[in-house]
Amino acid sequence: MRDDVAQKVNADQLARLLGDWRQGTAYMDLAQALKALILDGRLSVAARIPAERTLAAAWGISRNTVASAYQRLREEGYLRSRQGAGSYAALPDGAERAPRALSWVPGQAVDTHIDLTCASLPAPEPAFSLAVADIATRMARHSDGHGYDLVGLPALRQAIADHYTARGVRTTADQIMVTVGAHHAWGLLLRLLVRPREPVLIDSPTYPNALEAIRSHGARPVPVGLDDAGWDIDLVESALRQPRPAVAYLMPDFHNPTGLVMPEPARRAVVDAALRSGTYVVVDETLSEVNLDAGPLPPPMAAYGRPGAVISIGSLSKTVWAGLRVGWVRASKSVISRLVAVRGPSDPGNPLVQQLIACRLFEMYDELLRARSAELVAQRTALTDVLRAQLPQWRFTVPRGGLCLWVDVGAQISTKLSLAAGRHGVQVLPGPRFGADGTLENRLRLPFALDADTLTTGIARLREAYDEVMADQPATPRTWNRTRIPTPALPATRVNPTERLPR
Repeated sequence: MRDDVAQKVNADQLARLLGDWRQGTAYMDLAQALKALILDGRLSVAARIPAERTLAAAWGISRNTVASAYQRLREEGYLRSRQGAGSYAALPDGAERAPRALSWVPGQAVDTHIDLTCASLPAPEPAFSLAVADIATRMARHSDGHGYDLVGLPALRQAIADHYTARGVRTTADQIMVTVGAHHAWGLLLRLLVRPREPVLIDSPTYPNALEAIRSHGARPVPVGLDDAGWDIDLVESALRQPRPAVAYLMPDFHNPTGLVMPEPARRAVVDAALRSGTYVVVDETLSEVNLDAGPLPPPMAAYGRPGAVISIGSLSKTVWAGLRVGWVRASKSVISRLVAVRGPSDPGNPLVQQLIACRLFEMYDELLRARSAELVAQRTALTDVLRAQLPQWRFTVPRGGLCLWVDVGAQISTKLSLAAGRHGVQVLPGPRFGADGTLENRLRLPFALDADTLTTGIARLREAYDEVMADQPATPRTWNRTRIPTPALPATRVNPTERLPR
């Protein structure tokens, strides 16, 4: 059995995930639909699924149908069962570890290679260079001290606090700590809030670096699958109740990589459930202001629950420039003071020069965001247009914001495709890099952070790689309806295996 914390999925939750799965032979359809859930990450590996008798009774179908489907999955390695312990979703032996060998480090493209692994923009010019030149006149008033500050430059902390207040969450400077980017902030919070071996709730898919930080800390990820419609709050609440994770790491605004936005009722429900379970909610807001369609977003998650119930992390990496390495934590005063102790002597705080540049950039931040939005809208259009022309069989939803598309390539080939793409002069991150357990092989993240000409060339090369991979694939198997449906009105009476389940 895998080392990850098991989440229990009940019959109603499984019915919502499966949707309308019946197409032919009942047990084969059920087995293939469950396998698809596991492979695309909506049903996490190590999740405990209902017993045969329980599922048959709840759905009003023959137990033989369920038993035959489960047995087929066991034979193929997608289900593991132990007497008295239940049945758990799995991957065939060896399938879970291979994708993790691929490096997450961006910027490895050489010569004429196009790098589509990194969802970050170049610095905004000339505004950035002007800000750098301007801070030279401000250095004298700060250079007479030692320059160490574990919390951050007071002027920058105040600027960040004012920005939160303008977004609808009243914040003071002593609720802010400046960090070396959002990833650094997440690492500090893991050290403060999570003991080794403790569970941490995450979305699946999620940001790869956040997942690697959990593993490096020795904690155990509890993935809850997202589908095209977003978060299943019942599943999130179930995961908060059962493993009782120490921390829940979420990206509710322009989620990376899906681009999804969590609705307001869901935000309230998640925070309330986390409070009941004693779980800290850590919200990654690095993409919350990359809003491309100018539509209103729900209030930040820190606006829900009691004060201090939600810890927010953010940075200027996605809105300004990742090379600036300025991020922050917004939390209660007590959490900020405890984070100071966690930093310790090996982490004496952010360089003063970068903080001064950030102060200057916050003075023109709204203008920078407007310019970034216009730039990204054009690049998003360029990417979607070339994908529809070159790879019309690929499926995606155009996000309202963020920096990337989350593409369904229609087959379990993502890792093979990423390797083939390198031979054709383009680098991409395969879907399993965004999952906790080797699933998501049907998915690919494609950033639109490059100019239109580069994106066009990159997708043309990716099409060549895709054609190469598909030429080696066996005949395409039947696909199953992935439409998410409301909680079904399950029948009270038993039916035979040839009858259709209700939609």
